[in-house]
Amino acid sequence: MTKALKHPFGIRFKLVFLSSFLLVIPWLGYRYILEMEDYLRRGQEQVVLGTARALATALNERPELFDEGTFGPARRSENLYVYPIYYALGLDDNTLTDWGDYQRYELSYGRANTIATPLNPQSEFSRYYHNDESLNFKLLVGEHNRFLYAYINVVDNNVVYRAPDSLSIHRSDFVQISMSGPDGELRRYVVSPRGPEFIYAYEIGSDLRDIGSLRHEERISGQWYENLDGYTIELRMPLTMLGSKLGFAVYDVDDPETRNVTAVVATSNVNDIERLGAVQRPTPEIDKIVEGMGYTDSRIQVVDRTRRVLLSVGDIQSATGLSLTSPQDDEERNRYLRILEDKILHPIYYQILTKPSNDFIDELYVGSRLEGAHLSSALGGEAQTQFRTINEDQTRILEAAYPIFADGEIMGAVVVDQNMNGLRTFRNQAMETLFNTILGVMLLVAFGLFFFASRISTRIRALRNQAENIIDDNGRLKNTIIATKSSDEIGDLSRSFYNMVERLGQYTNYLENMSSRLSHELRTPVTVVRSSLENLGMVSQDKESAVYIQRAEEGISRLNLILTNMSEATRLEQMLQTSEKEKIDLVKVLAGCVEGYRLAYPDAVIDADLEGCVMINGVPEYIAQLMDKLIANAVEFSYYKKPITVFCRAIKDRAVVRVTNYGPYLPEEMKGRLFDSMISVRPQEKQREPHLGMGLHIARLVAEFHQGQIRADNIKEYEGVAITLVIPLLD
Repeated sequence: MTKALKHPFGIRFKLVFLSSFLLVIPWLGYRYILEMEDYLRRGQEQVVLGTARALATALNERPELFDEGTFGPARRSENLYVYPIYYALGLDDNTLTDWGDYQRYELSYGRANTIATPLNPQSEFSRYYHNDESLNFKLLVGEHNRFLYAYINVVDNNVVYRAPDSLSIHRSDFVQISMSGPDGELRRYVVSPRGPEFIYAYEIGSDLRDIGSLRHEERISGQWYENLDGYTIELRMPLTMLGSKLGFAVYDVDDPETRNVTAVVATSNVNDIERLGAVQRPTPEIDKIVEGMGYTDSRIQVVDRTRRVLLSVGDIQSATGLSLTSPQDDEERNRYLRILEDKILHPIYYQILTKPSNDFIDELYVGSRLEGAHLSSALGGEAQTQFRTINEDQTRILEAAYPIFADGEIMGAVVVDQNMNGLRTFRNQAMETLFNTILGVMLLVAFGLFFFASRISTRIRALRNQAENIIDDNGRLKNTIIATKSSDEIGDLSRSFYNMVERLGQYTNYLENMSSRLSHELRTPVTVVRSSLENLGMVSQDKESAVYIQRAEEGISRLNLILTNMSEATRLEQMLQTSEKEKIDLVKVLAGCVEGYRLAYPDAVIDADLEGCVMINGVPEYIAQLMDKLIANAVEFSYYKKPITVFCRAIKDRAVVRVTNYGPYLPEEMKGRLFDSMISVRPQEKQREPHLGMGLHIARLVAEFHQGQIRADNIKEYEGVAITLVIPLLD
């Protein structure tokens, strides 16, 4: 079969293609994980709703907790009212924008709130001697997620900071925070910066001037920054630091040279625990109930029936609902695997998967009131859960609301929120593990199939190459097939080919030797018949008998010629095996042959186109015998009076001999077989003497003896045939 019909897809490609259907396994795994995620989402929904139900049950029949009168601003200036804040406040933006919903509740302190301290030893009526408004401040205190937030917006016409090399905290503007601790003891803290910066608070002893008693308090954090009228302080501290009393005091220094405190404005007497203002929290009982429920990894909010937030515990950004622990990796063993995952696999995976981010803003709850269909349903008496998507990063929020009843009326609702990032992270981890495992298995399977297919195709190609090398270009058997001992189908096929080639070789050898055997066997009876005819010719004188005897002698001569032609090729092969080559000039040999052909074929026109000296290593007699066959064929097939040309040149490192004649074209299917034995293209009616197709076969044997090649081609310029002989030149 020609190469044009060769199938472009081999066994390896087909096996790898079929193995690609195994990719349905990752798809099934992907669908399974999605179903598992759906079940987990339903379970998480029930957990959130159960948490809201449990808190609502604990708050049921407690109408006093929702008394709207307890949520108004504080009446007395010494006491500090702590407002519930439902979102975390930003303390590093240098503005009070985050406090916008609550600033209407801020309290002002000024000339009427000055106090005497050891740094400004005046009477307790010193407020009457502070006659201007050059020092005053506004204060707001709130609570969110078990932290106390506060801002102090101070009006000061001359802000004096601590000197860069000063260790004293009382010789500049500063703020004092006093509170009762959980043990009921007075705790005092001071914020005295060297300029606008993050808060660095110190706990002080009984004397502000004793720098040896200063101790850094890292639980108080925030920022001090300047504004047009003075400066602002935003701070935060955990509620665990705070007891039942709290107060703030602003110390003012006007002269940067003397650095003496000129005035102190405070919410209450910050140096006397008995006269320190009380902390008023509107939801202490609700806070205790929620705290008693333990940590649920959710954001919990309690609202009244006017949708006002009474309590907010937890951040929605960290309320994932699932606690995922990453395994401890072996740094050395898994280093290359982690590089592979981070650099190659994860960028591919997250083209499909969505990577959750906790850096999002929940904009549904604007102001100090909650909104949402779930809350509306709960305030209507029906518990409800819902999922909501934040469009920025496709973060999903799970929300559940459950009503709170008292005396048959709805007093409010408990809202429990969680983001689904934990569940999505769990899904992504499961997907990564699944994909990594399946990818590894698929690579091993694909490599195994490829190796198996390569092994099979290699064995088949080896068997094909052996089969192609069995027969040479002339159709003769020259090799055999090596039978393998493999027990599979390919091994069985090679053994079958081996047996077939062996039988074919025996039959071919029989056919090749048949001509010499027939020639040998038939010569004896032919000789007997010839001698009998000769004796009969001498005895018989009848004219009619003489005619028959003559015909018989012609038949015997023809039969003898056939036997001679049959044995000629065999004898020539035997002679070629023992002949020795010599250095000859091919042009001289051909010139002598052409002169002889002109005498032998007087009716033919034979031209010689011979130039130069073409030296080869060969046998002149065999070259002449080859030319005899070529000229005999050319004379027999040439048109009448058309020239036969014998051409010879040395071209590069080859001697090229070409015999051309005007005559009919060779059949296309016979060009490759013309030089085989027993092949002839002569019509039966044009044969003047017996031909067995051995002439050009003998020419091929002579060409191969001289390490040359011979071929026949049709001439395109005119109707004719050219037989070309190529023989290597001498070095």
